[in-house]
Amino acid sequence: MISLYKPYMPDTLPELNAILHSGALAYGKWGRQFEADLGRYLETDKIITVNSYNAAMQVALTVIGIGPGDEVIVSPMSCLASNQPLVTQGATVVWADIDPATGTLNPESVKSKITSKTKAILHNHHCGYAGYIDEVNEIGRSMGVKVIDDAIEAFGTEYKGQKIGSLSTDITVFSFQTVRLPNTIDGGALKFNDEVLLNRAILTRDLGVDRSRFRDSKGEISKTCDIELPGFGVTMSEINSYIGFEQLKDLPKLIDRQQINGTRWAEKILKEVDGCSLVGTAINQRPNYWVFGLLSDRKNTLMSELRAMGYYASGVHLPNNFYSVFGDRSELPGVKDFYSKFLALPSGWWTNITGDD
Repeated sequence: MISLYKPYMPDTLPELNAILHSGALAYGKWGRQFEADLGRYLETDKIITVNSYNAAMQVALTVIGIGPGDEVIVSPMSCLASNQPLVTQGATVVWADIDPATGTLNPESVKSKITSKTKAILHNHHCGYAGYIDEVNEIGRSMGVKVIDDAIEAFGTEYKGQKIGSLSTDITVFSFQTVRLPNTIDGGALKFNDEVLLNRAILTRDLGVDRSRFRDSKGEISKTCDIELPGFGVTMSEINSYIGFEQLKDLPKLIDRQQINGTRWAEKILKEVDGCSLVGTAINQRPNYWVFGLLSDRKNTLMSELRAMGYYASGVHLPNNFYSVFGDRSELPGVKDFYSKFLALPSGWWTNITGDD
């Protein structure tokens, strides 16, 4: 059976052994190189890496001052990893409904959830399908609320000709966990539009330390270097950074393969599979096709049929408002409708969808 996910790894990693025995394993040369190459890919110089997606979310929430009692508007129809960091920061999760045709946040629902306590909007791009980015960003701008693009599954997705991460959203958070692209075994990244937030994040990911003045001329920790910000020890190691550096070389062909598969799936599904439609997309977007999404009123039956054909079909995520940890378990009509119909099919670089399959 063709799997829904599969970790990618280059055939060779020529510098890995040298790094392992170099004595320099913490963030350094390869960390800076990986960040620079990510910046070139996304056309930005305001990007930093961290050692996990969870760490990326914690840094993002910390630098914009999210704390106990602050409300963050989010979609229940996302990965559990997207929303758990809000709880650990003490924030109040406020569910907004989704467009049942796309699986992404409904801007009107988002707008209706804004209160005086709203501190941020976490805009998840479900399974690599971009949401209503312009509309949600405009709500954030007009209401004075920060918007975080949750691109946990959307690296390489394009919106109006620009890659997610190249847009005007305040912060974009990426995951480089094993089944993402690029895959650094574990890791993540944050892209900022604001220089002040970027510089704060650089300190926050590294225990609040300004490395340029942390040690004196003798290499001792300097008494003159104050630690002014709370922070985490979440820099990415040289090993993970190097793996990411090597994977970026292959990234264009891998994402291109996925998008070709997505196009072929669209043709195949509409022609050969009864009782389903394609997941809709916001205006002028090109998903990365991390998975290929479809909608069917006979979800469970179709799942079994597709698995019998050799494709591991799955609903992927359980709506997070099912979980008691978030407090609010109220039902949302868009989420309920979408979840009852959504199925994902393998579209990754390891598959080769043809019209003859």
